[in-house]
Amino acid sequence: MSIQDLVDDFEFLDEWEDRYRYVIELGKELEPLSEAEHSPANKVEGCVSQVWLVSELHKDSSGATTVHFRGDSDAHIVRGLVAILMRLYSGKTPDEILAIDARAVFASLGLNEHLTPQRSNGLYSMVARIQADAKSAAEAASA
Repeated sequence: MSIQDLVDDFEFLDEWEDRYRYVIELGKELEPLSEAEHSPANKVEGCVSQVWLVSELHKDSSGATTVHFRGDSDAHIVRGLVAILMRLYSGKTPDEILAIDARAVFASLGLNEHLTPQRSNGLYSMVARIQADAKSAAEAASA
């Protein structure tokens, strides 16, 4: 599912209560993390809920480095936000990841005005972590 598909799905749902339920359903589709991956090294700082993010480097068919992300949270809504971030960023090259304007995407989904300030801060902490992992991947690929 692309981000445009997600935007279309959000536009189809008129009520924010329905959209929250949809976000929770998205979280149920996340690839599970192992117990070992729920580690302090993978924990995202700056989130009120506990959030873990794992990044793995892959080579695509052309030999380009892509970053595959997996994540989890102990809160249902936040798991859904993690799922949205996985769709936005996972499987892309570091340069593609760094070029994504997350705030614009979240605005198109209407998330900016419907999340508490604490959840918004946590969401942008996750984005910052994803971007930091992408920068590290880009540096590793060019070394």
